[in-house]
Amino acid sequence: QVQLVESGGGLVQAGGSLRLSCVASGSIFSINAMGWYRQAPGKQRDLVAAVGGGDITNYADSVKGRFTISRDNAKNTVYLQMNSLKPEDTAVYYCNIAAGVWGTLGVQDYWGKGILVTVSS
Repeated sequence: QVQLVESGGGLVQAGGSLRLSCVASGSIFSINAMGWYRQAPGKQRDLVAAVGGGDITNYADSVKGRFTISRDNAKNTVYLQMNSLKPEDTAVYYCNIAAGVWGTLGVQDYWGKGILVTVSS
């Protein structure tokens, strides 16, 4: 019903930048929140940044001042601009949306498959 496709990951040197994109498609009639999570090897999946209605944003302390989340409602797309990357930012990054879908009651969480970001020192 809902597909999330992430792009923009890869290998970058410390101090560099990457921009992640996530496009949502399917039988979506509303998207409440959109966000990015990440999971490093051997660790739990944690919130990186989220943007809700009214473009209210929330960031993990570890990325404040370096990462910026934004959304394009017309394109059902969420972006994550990552600057001043550090080796500890290395992880698989997952796109997440909370959306209403035709034929489904209420708002559900949907996840992308994840995209790898590797920051070398």
